[in-house]
Amino acid sequence: MDLSNKTAIVTGASRGIGRSITQALLDEGVTVAGWSRSKPENLGHNHFHYIEADLTQQQSVEKAFEKTTNAVGDDISILINNAGVGYKGDLHAMPPEKWRYLFDLNVHGIFYVSRLVIPQMKDRQEGHIINISSGAGTNGIAGMSCYSATKHAVVGLTRSLHQELRDDGIKVTCLSPGSVDTGFSDSQKNKLQPDELAQSAVHILECSQNFHYTDVQVRPLQP
Repeated sequence: MDLSNKTAIVTGASRGIGRSITQALLDEGVTVAGWSRSKPENLGHNHFHYIEADLTQQQSVEKAFEKTTNAVGDDISILINNAGVGYKGDLHAMPPEKWRYLFDLNVHGIFYVSRLVIPQMKDRQEGHIINISSGAGTNGIAGMSCYSATKHAVVGLTRSLHQELRDDGIKVTCLSPGSVDTGFSDSQKNKLQPDELAQSAVHILECSQNFHYTDVQVRPLQP
């Protein structure tokens, strides 16, 4: 895809991976609607539009989408479902509200956003959705059962959505990084940097129309 003059939605755009992907897309000439609960600091760009959104709430997502189309139009070619949260703790000790919140944000949020963007992608027979999962989406991790379960769900959702949309010319990719330097985990010294993930996302998006990454796993070389 030629990224110049395209329009993207990036969720969780205020910090970490989402912010880095937002900046990388802006650098490529993409107009970005950055969705998050708080406004990113020091991200001033003529092609950036901040949209306040709580992805755990369907009504908030629908309002955010309306604001987005009013600001940038309904020609959304790129959707980066990045927003997510982790929680450390053994399953038996996890408060049920924490369990529900992780699924509401990490899984249900992807559903709420994608269902609004897909119809206009299908009308144009073009689009690319990248869902950010994790190495925890293919491997269980002690003390992170809920986070791992949500990321397994993201992998399954992405693979199914790819099958649903490929005949409409829409790409769906699951990008699963290992440990990333976002402050979530301090147990590993050598981590991937958010900017490195952003460059991976740009590379995936820029591939020719008939070339499609479905599952991409990236890891630090020497953890």
